[in-house]
Parts: sequence; C-alpha cells; structure tokens
Amino acid sequence: MTPDQYCQDKAAASGSSFYYSFLFLPREKRRAITALYAFCREVDDVVDECTDEQVARTTLAWWREQVALIYSGHPQHPVAQALVPVVVQFNMAQEHLLEIIDGMEMDLDQPRYADFKSLQLYCYRVASVVGLLSVEIFGYKDRQTLKYAHDLGIALQLTNIIRDVGEDARRNRIYLPMDEMKQFGVTAADILNANETENFHKLMAFQIERAQRFYQQALAQLPDADKKTQRTGLIMAAIYRATLDEVQASGCHVLKERVSLTPLRKLWLAWTTWIRN
Repeated sequence: MTPDQYCQDKAAASGSSFYYSFLFLPREKRRAITALYAFCREVDDVVDECTDEQVARTTLAWWREQVALIYSGHPQHPVAQALVPVVVQFNMAQEHLLEIIDGMEMDLDQPRYADFKSLQLYCYRVASVVGLLSVEIFGYKDRQTLKYAHDLGIALQLTNIIRDVGEDARRNRIYLPMDEMKQFGVTAADILNANETENFHKLMAFQIERAQRFYQQALAQLPDADKKTQRTGLIMAAIYRATLDEVQASGCHVLKERVSLTPLRKLWLAWTTWIRN
C-alpha cells in the first residue's frame, strides 16, 4: 500500500464530514488535504484510543520526531511519508504541524477549561491551525482569508464540542468553560452523570449562539476573490452548521445522544455549496 492510499483509506474510514468536502478538489490538492487530514486523525487517535497516558505521551513525542523527519529526512510512518512532498509544494510550516500535536497533548494535560480564553487556545491548536494549513493548499490571494480560516476553525471545533458533550464526558473530559457552567448553574457532576436540566439547556443555547457568531464572523471575512478557492472550507461550514442546527432542533439532548447527518445529506450539502460558490 502506498502512503497516499493509506491516507485515503484513513480519511474514508473515519466517515468524517471532512471527507465529503475533499471530493470535488483537483487531484493534487485532494491528495495534499487528505494527507493533512490523515495526520490529524493519527495524532488525535493517539489521545482518544490509548488508555495509558504515558504511552500516549511517548507516542506523541514519536510523532514530533516524524514531523522533524518530514522536513529533514526520511520518516517511517506512511502519513508522514505522504506529507513530505506536500509540505514543500504547499509551503506548510513545520511549527503548525507541531502545534496540532500540542493541541492533542492538551487533552492529556487538562480535562477541564477554566474559561473561554483557555478553551480558545485549544480550539486554535486543533482546528484553526488546520484551517491555516488548508488555506495554503487551497490557495488564496488576500491575506484576509487567513482570518477567515482562523475563525472558521474555532467555529468548527465549538460545533464538535457542543455535539460531543456526552461522548467527551464518558472520557472524563468537559470542554464547556467552567466559569460559564457556574454562571448557568451546571456542575461537572451534571455533565458526567448526564443530568439534563433546564439550566443545561440554557448553557447549551449560549454555546450554540457563540458558535454561530464565529461562523458569521468567519464568512464575513472571506474576500470575494478567494471564495472559489476556499469552497472546501465553505462546504465544511455548511455541513457543520447544519449539524449545529440539528442539535438545536432536536432539543440539545447531547448528553445521551450524538447528532449526525446522513452521508447523503452531507454529499448534497457538499455538492450544492460547491456549485453555488
């Protein structure tokens, strides 16, 4: 199996919304973004699937070595091998790949976030940085597009957090800012025990409103000159905003349920967004 095929299989197996956004890209850009996505999945899986914290830290340290070898040597992992030509062709900064690992490592360091400022750093590392790298692959003319990518990354990650509150709680992780939980009268025990209260619904409405603001802010910052090249990101925004709408419409029962769109709906959103922009 070639490194590119490994990345393709990794992306397809995930069933992620990202996979649908890649479908309409030209071959070289699709290959590049698939390799980047596979990298993100690999380092994320280290934290999510490894039950031994020390093993997870050791594996992330190994991935840091792989990143160094992407830029200066011969990496061993097929995803790292697939990225070797990509980082050169699309001017992808080594620091950004390392920042993604930093973000994943935050899951080992802190299962709680005191306030939105600290959560925003996490969102930046695991999502905005991916957006900034993606923009390099898609291409842009106006540097304002980088601000769009930053804010869209925050919006996408906030959507993940809202959708996955219950799933994260079962891993003993709470990404909702603790000061906001206190403001709305929701305790960590409520989250961990799936205690769905009226206060919890008010807290989630607050979270959804903020995520929507980040989508609006991101899209407002995307220059007309770059809308065509950034259609993949616009597809992601369409799919994730639809997911956020479904969470809200279903009553925000995220402590016990996980809302997801059907593959057909994701494909439809991807196609309609692509031809409209």
